[in-house]
Amino acid sequence: MSTPTTEVHNATLPQAAPASGAVTKQLIVQKFGGSSVADADGVKRVAARVVAAQQAGNEVVVVVSAMGDTTDELLDLAAEVTDSAPAREMDMLLSAGERISMALLAMAINKLGASAQSFTGSQAGMITDGIHGKARIIDVDPHRIRTALDKGNIAIVAGFQGMSRATHEITTLGRGGSDTTAVALAAALEADVCEIYTDVDGIFTADPRVVPSAQKIDTISSEEMLELAASGAKILHLRCVEYARRFGVPLHVRSSFSQHEGTWVIPSADDKITTQEGVALEQPIISGVAHDRSEAKVTVVGVPDIPGKAAAIFQVIADAHSNIDMIVQNVSTHGTGKTDISFTLPIVEGADALAALHAAQDQIGFEAIEYNEQIGKLSLIGAGMRSHPGVSATFFKALSDAGININMISTSEIRISVVTHADLLDEAVRVIHKAFGLDTESEVTVYGGTGR
Repeated sequence: MSTPTTEVHNATLPQAAPASGAVTKQLIVQKFGGSSVADADGVKRVAARVVAAQQAGNEVVVVVSAMGDTTDELLDLAAEVTDSAPAREMDMLLSAGERISMALLAMAINKLGASAQSFTGSQAGMITDGIHGKARIIDVDPHRIRTALDKGNIAIVAGFQGMSRATHEITTLGRGGSDTTAVALAAALEADVCEIYTDVDGIFTADPRVVPSAQKIDTISSEEMLELAASGAKILHLRCVEYARRFGVPLHVRSSFSQHEGTWVIPSADDKITTQEGVALEQPIISGVAHDRSEAKVTVVGVPDIPGKAAAIFQVIADAHSNIDMIVQNVSTHGTGKTDISFTLPIVEGADALAALHAAQDQIGFEAIEYNEQIGKLSLIGAGMRSHPGVSATFFKALSDAGININMISTSEIRISVVTHADLLDEAVRVIHKAFGLDTESEVTVYGGTGR
């Protein structure tokens, strides 16, 4: 794969053109989400923005998601036809959404007098493994994209999809896969920046739909962004951030509905983003507050408190292809020799995990399973937490003063996460956001959609 193997250091924002009028040519990858191309007017607006970027002297590659709620509508259609759609056919169906977007955008760009050529994921060289529905990229061969750019074309690529080299079948990358497509192409083409366009003006200290007074973050490290994404922040997909950090791709998250400067995600906390005046941006103690409603809590009750039982439980979960997030094991009750183990996992994987555990109950020897989907996860993230005492005390006191009970706790060097009741989650986010002085007096403009 034609990708850089070292991280970017001392990255800077694009500088204004020199007074002499000379323009530094850059290769830019732009990704537009479904809300940005939700209708014909949106497609035309994006086309105008893409053409302007090329006219400024840049080579431009564009990755698009399906229009608006197309993916959800296709899923609903499939559900009306069958409750057991073959994975291969589901990928064939869902990949159609992005192909519609890419063709329409290419048409709109050509209408404006520029030259555009559209490519499916496989045509763009996105090579994946053979797992349908959640394929992973294993190689990128962008020679057709490079050829199109060399001919003066704008290259439009369907996100979210690729092709398995082993089976030659179309695959999809799972939710948020267009973000990953964009970063993978940026790395393979050694692009100067990957711009992720959405319906808000960047990354904020909390979801502006929950905290309208959230403030925009000017710059954030990949490490912190990974924690935010893993904790439920929907603005960037986790795999996209992982890929960008691995290959040193600077990300610029901004709105397709405005011309405002967005948020820069830099590959390493040691890298520096500077303003056009050359002043380094200060690293805040707290980067933001994230929340997640997509997880369920499983408690395995009455587990024999002997070596190997926890390993057996989590091997069963692994074999069911379920991803564990937070884990808590209670202290064994005196004299009973039994303990309880609780963990969280995605709700969509709950049924398979429960079935696998019930099948192994006699072998492992636990007493019962409790399952609860009415939970929410709240996370506080910030690299500055490492060197600032009192963050945990402020965090837990704020929740206590608000009467918000905590069910589970998990921490890392730059994150504190707790699980509470789903009905209390929005209030918990607002309480913590205010406790750390992150509120602003103005309200965030949300232009539409869901923030993806």
